Amino acid sequence: MMESYSEKKPALSIVIPVHNGGESFRKSLISISKWRADAEVIIVADGESDGSWKLVEEYGFKLILLPECGGPARARNIGARAASADLLFFTDADVEIHPVTVPRIIYAFQESSELTALIGSYDDSPGAENFLSQYKNLFHHYTHQTSSEAASTFWGACGAIRKDVFLSLGGFTESYQKPCIEDIELGYRLRQAGHQITLCKHVQVKHLKRWTPFTLLRAEVFYRALPWIALLLKIRQDQPQQYQRFASDLNLQWSSRLSVVLIAGLCLSILFSMQWPFLIGTAVLSALLLLTLNWSVYRFFYRKRGFWFALGVVPWHWLYYFYSGLAFIIGVGRHNLTRRRSARQMSPT
Repeated sequence: MMESYSEKKPALSIVIPVHNGGESFRKSLISISKWRADAEVIIVADGESDGSWKLVEEYGFKLILLPECGGPARARNIGARAASADLLFFTDADVEIHPVTVPRIIYAFQESSELTALIGSYDDSPGAENFLSQYKNLFHHYTHQTSSEAASTFWGACGAIRKDVFLSLGGFTESYQKPCIEDIELGYRLRQAGHQITLCKHVQVKHLKRWTPFTLLRAEVFYRALPWIALLLKIRQDQPQQYQRFASDLNLQWSSRLSVVLIAGLCLSILFSMQWPFLIGTAVLSALLLLTLNWSVYRFFYRKRGFWFALGVVPWHWLYYFYSGLAFIIGVGRHNLTRRRSARQMSPT
């Protein structure tokens, strides 16, 4: 481990897990090195094989080398335990931190002694220039900028939390060995314990990740939607009084759920319209309702990137609702199957 900090206790510790970070990681380190906030930086190299950790030597940040990859949840926990500040800021190796980001986080906690954790937002100028990356990261920006400031989830790409509370709850759940929903799950435990999480929309970072159709669908379905649904269903089973609060946060708002229903109606109408032509009208009506319901989203993209970009967003946005609905059906099926198996095992023979 390397260290180049004075004995003065920093106001904040930045914890960054990295696994084969590449050029994005270099840009992330450069963004941090350009300013000198009252913070220490801890890099946790999680089973590195491309030598990205060697970049840390150029900047004198703290470095923890892990011999085997155990996932970002474990890496963040290890970094948090090594932090010397009372306030932790988690971010990713493919994120650039703006000069005002850390000062705004520190100020937010100084202003409110009741604030336990906060999350920020991606900015509106993603690093990767291809269409899918611009769409995905801008949609993430839109979701946070239009959501309630009273949050129910934490966010590992731009999230700060008091160290004592983080450690008292056991940190991130390390059973999530991929970049998954370990941050969402932590947020639910924070709220269940009575702590406050605030969405600070002016605390922003830049996402550098380049998305492709394969990486987007893999992450959205297998690393996010399916485990998130499993988590919500477990909460509904074990703590039904908490379920309604969590089921209406961020991407789970009523408009999104209604859009999933409309997508199902659109797909089924098109599928059966060859046998029953009158269903074309139902398909057209579903499409118009989808456009109307999500008009603010498309207007946002129009303002940011113009007409043709906004038009290109529509099929990808509708695909998002399609695989979200499909993941929900699969998730509910898995949950019910698991419950039946458990019930059979517990029943007397």
